[in-house]
This record gives sequence, C-alpha cells and structure tokens, in this order.
Amino acid sequence: MTTTTTASGSAPLAAARKPAVSARRVISGILLAALGFACNAWPPAFTVLVLLIATGCVYEFAGLSARKGPQLELPVAMVAVWAYILLAHFGLIHSYEGILLAATVVVALATATFTGEAGYFARSGFTLLGVLYIGKLLTYFIAIRALHDGALWIAWAIFLVAFTDIFAMLVGTAIGRHQLTRLSPKKTVEGALGGFVASVGVGAAIALVPTLHVSWWQGAIVGAITSIAAQAGDLVESGLKRDAKVKDAGSLIWGHGGVLDRFDSYIFAGVAFYFALFLIGVISNNRLVNT
Repeated sequence: MTTTTTASGSAPLAAARKPAVSARRVISGILLAALGFACNAWPPAFTVLVLLIATGCVYEFAGLSARKGPQLELPVAMVAVWAYILLAHFGLIHSYEGILLAATVVVALATATFTGEAGYFARSGFTLLGVLYIGKLLTYFIAIRALHDGALWIAWAIFLVAFTDIFAMLVGTAIGRHQLTRLSPKKTVEGALGGFVASVGVGAAIALVPTLHVSWWQGAIVGAITSIAAQAGDLVESGLKRDAKVKDAGSLIWGHGGVLDRFDSYIFAGVAFYFALFLIGVISNNRLVNT
C-alpha cells in the first residue's frame, strides 16, 4: 500500500525502480500463510497460534512504550492478554471479562508503585492500553473460529486482509501519487483505494461458497468494513512507531520486521469482521453479547 512521495506529491524515479516486494518477504509471507491455514483446521491449534502472535505483539508493544518513557508492566500485560484469549477459547469471556479488566487495572497500578519512582501514570496506562489493544481485540478471532463453519469464516477474514495489503501495495507502488497520511509517508490514497476495491471484490466472491449462505452484496459489505479496519490498524501501528521513532516494532519475522508489524492489520480487522457478520445477520444479537 506504499510508495514514496516527494513534497510535490509525485513519486521519485528511484522509488519507481525499487522492487515492490523482496524475495524474503514473499517467502516468509507464504510460510506464515501456510502455518495460519494449517492451525485454522483445529481450534486448539488456532488458539495457540493467536497466543503466540499476541505474545510477540505484547513484547514489541512493551519495547515501543519503553522508547516513549517508562516501559509497561510486561508480566502483568502478558498474563492479562493470555487470560483474555484463553477465556475466549473456553467460552468464558462474557462471564469473567469484567473481573479480568478490574484485576488488570488494580495489579497494573499496584505493580507500578514498586517498579520505579517516575512514570507511574505512564507505566500503568501503557499496560492497560496494551492489554485492550492486543488481548481484547484478538479475542474476536477466537470468537469467529467458534462460529458454525468458523474455519471458513477465518479463512475469509485472512483473505480479505491479505488482499487489502497486497493490492494496496501493488496499486500504491504502480500509480500512487497522493500521500494518505503523514503518519506513514509511503502510504498513498491510490493504494488505499486499490486495497479497498480488492477486498470488496473478494468479499463479494464469498457468495460462491454455498455452505455459508451469503449473498454477493452481503459479502461486499463485509469486505468493505474489514478492509477499512485493516488499513486503520496498519495506520495506528504506524503512528505508534512514528511516535517511538522506530522503523519497525521488532525483527522477529524475516522480511516483515516485527510480529506487530505483520499482524497490525489483523488486530483491527478481527473485530470489524465479527461486527460485519453481525450486521449481515450471520451472528445473532445474543451471540454478539456473549462474546
């Protein structure tokens, strides 16, 4: 979804000659996709995968917070994020989320009083933000997987985010001229529109899967909502990195930077996809409340 722009809004020749995607990025992307689809076949394996992603995201979020000042309370955040995901897996999130959130606030505030004299507000605040941003939002993927035909819904969500990212990058690299936001100077309006259109098209194509009983226009709505959320998630993480003055949140994934860099779009896309399924009638109101 990116291309470098000059102050006048045109892409320099150097950027035009630069390959859009490196070989190692493609290889690691294929391997990650294969792992994701393999884990999606069995709910416990999928939950383990989400836990691993969440762990990497929390660790890198802690690093970003440390560059802004006091680091979040990493043990507290990690335990709370794991608790969110495990409660969702066992269908207990509705019963115990209030207790978990209250306990996280209390423990984060209490722990911050013993880890240093400065940055009390920042440490406890960053901790709570990290838990909600990563832990709470990733539980929606567990909820989607728990639906009837959940493996198919998860696969659809992954395709929507992937097509948004891929076509945003391809279109932005090919014809991108207008900067989308200063938070991420390489992202362009043309790239964002390209990713959006691709996601809407893929969403409409889900009507070809008869077992899901979704019409083309319902699929298009899901694609549109998911694409907007995925791109918003990417921009939010870009803002966090820009604020922390780093290029990547980490370096754990070959060719992609950090875990948070790779899955930032999915964090927002999961809750948006779940809401979209509710909007088109796939999920009942009761099911939404209990998740």
